Amino acid sequence: MSRPPRHLADLGLAERRQAVAELGEREFRADQLSRHYFGRYTDSPEDMTDLPAAARSALVAELLPRLLTSERELACDKGATRKMLWRLFDGALVESVLMKYPDRVTMCVSSQAGCGMGCPFCATGQAGLTRNLSTAEIVAQVIAGERTLRSANSAPTPIPAHSRVSNIVFMGMGEPLANYKNVIAAVRRLTDPVPGGLGISQRSITVSTVGLVPAIARLASEGLSVTLAVSLHAPDDEARDELVPVNRRWKVAEVLSAAWDYAAVTGRRVSIEYALIKDVNDQPWRADLLGSLLARHLAHVNLIPLNPTPGSKWTASLPGVQEEFVDRIAAHGVPVTVRDTRGREIDGACGQLAARAVPARTGPGARPARIGAATSAPAAVTVPAGATSLPLA
Repeated sequence: MSRPPRHLADLGLAERRQAVAELGEREFRADQLSRHYFGRYTDSPEDMTDLPAAARSALVAELLPRLLTSERELACDKGATRKMLWRLFDGALVESVLMKYPDRVTMCVSSQAGCGMGCPFCATGQAGLTRNLSTAEIVAQVIAGERTLRSANSAPTPIPAHSRVSNIVFMGMGEPLANYKNVIAAVRRLTDPVPGGLGISQRSITVSTVGLVPAIARLASEGLSVTLAVSLHAPDDEARDELVPVNRRWKVAEVLSAAWDYAAVTGRRVSIEYALIKDVNDQPWRADLLGSLLARHLAHVNLIPLNPTPGSKWTASLPGVQEEFVDRIAAHGVPVTVRDTRGREIDGACGQLAARAVPARTGPGARPARIGAATSAPAAVTVPAGATSLPLA
């Protein structure tokens, strides 16, 4: 089998009804099955007492096959952060993270097994791309999170938390917009009301990208109100060409232009993701350049202290350097926050847990992104002489 088995979450409600009819059952059984999966988070025939006993197992086998097998689960932050490593039907590994906060529960999901973007500071990027996840494999990660919450809230001494996943970020393994069709279908499944989907607000979903400009434009035309997060990581092309290799195809100016177009169409503020790496992209002049590029735009900077991958020579910026970086961006009138550093002791950065489970792939099966030739930096980018050398080799 080259593809994951067909699953209810791969199908729209009308398609589910048709599938149920083809199995010899009345169409409304599809709605019942959907309510169990999206409303009660179960795929167990024993829980489906409103379905005829003779039909339950057959319907579940055909439309609710188990897509994720738990390989490992780690917890930290007194149980508030849980990282899950899943093995898929073909042996591929993906990760998701459930994070509980006082006012919300956020689920970080993977959209691909591996990643083809080749960012050298990212554990997933170092492993290469295995394949895209199906729509249902993406949705199943959130269902697993819902089950974890339900289990925790029914324990004798449950951890105080919301009873449901309230926010979803496509910031796990993979480049979401490189798996465009399945990611958009997953977003719709996650946000359609029960029985169509999980009924999560579109405004509570964030889709990240390293800057696939045509896909950003396409996303803007979808009529969705999700947040776009751009993994920028450098404000100048020389640094970004090395940190985010796809920048050799679409430069900083093009990526930001597409982001501003998205903000104009949707009215949604763009999140600019920036991993602070000591002596690589944390210089004061880069903070000033970033602030000047974002000033007067509908944007917010999310600074991320680097969570180093095993064996990496790179590390997070020093606290004082980070504070100055924040202050310099804020001086341009740009909102800026530092991401809560969770999960360091459980390999919290995407791809780290999977990397420990299997060696990095360096042969023909590991497919880096295809990128165009580098071009000169825009004239508007001014950098001090001798300051652009990056310790990346």
